[in-house]
Amino acid sequence: MNQNHLTVKDLPASERPYEKCEKYGAGVLSDAELLAVIIRTGTKEKRAIDLAVNILNYSTAYPGLKGLNYLTLKELMNIKGIGRVKAIELLCLTELTKRMAKEMHKESLKLITPQSVADYFMQDMRHLTHEQVILLMLDSKNRIIKDMIVSTGTVNTSLMPVREIFVQALKYEAVNIIVLHNHPSGDPSPSSEDIRVTKRLLDAGNLIGITLMDHIIIGDNRYISLKEKGLF
Repeated sequence: MNQNHLTVKDLPASERPYEKCEKYGAGVLSDAELLAVIIRTGTKEKRAIDLAVNILNYSTAYPGLKGLNYLTLKELMNIKGIGRVKAIELLCLTELTKRMAKEMHKESLKLITPQSVADYFMQDMRHLTHEQVILLMLDSKNRIIKDMIVSTGTVNTSLMPVREIFVQALKYEAVNIIVLHNHPSGDPSPSSEDIRVTKRLLDAGNLIGITLMDHIIIGDNRYISLKEKGLF
């Protein structure tokens, strides 16, 4: 046995995630076992599976897999047994899962419904610790021209840049726009400020001939469409 790095191979055969995956499929593996396959080796005190459990329990605010979305490179490297390479691999793993989720919803986004738009941006926005404003620009047939981040705020306040939104919309010759922002609390319920700024966007768009189709607020795997709610 390698005394420096205990691996998943040091487990009894019936408990090794590689063998379980090969025999029964990846779906039978626990979160810790899946993570152990990714990190491969542990330390001389801890097996890879034990290290995986430590990673999943590192965040007290967001225990489990959800916590991986919030861990920084520095925080990952603070976990004993996680060096620079493993930390980067884990960051890339979380980014890969976000991109896979977006790809799954790319086709439905062509329908431009509140649900399809929220689904497409959900994984990028639901775990943010600050508010972010995204502008989705569409042509006269509601085909997507471009989407972009137009503002990043603090943990409690988004900076809804009404002027910048329409500067960009005019620049890309958008006819219709959809604005999205997230609530880091996870609750997408609109505030009075959200409703007020939506009215400003509507009024400004009407003046220059650009239609605000919706203002969507992203929470934690939840969303609210202000248009669906009849708030404009």
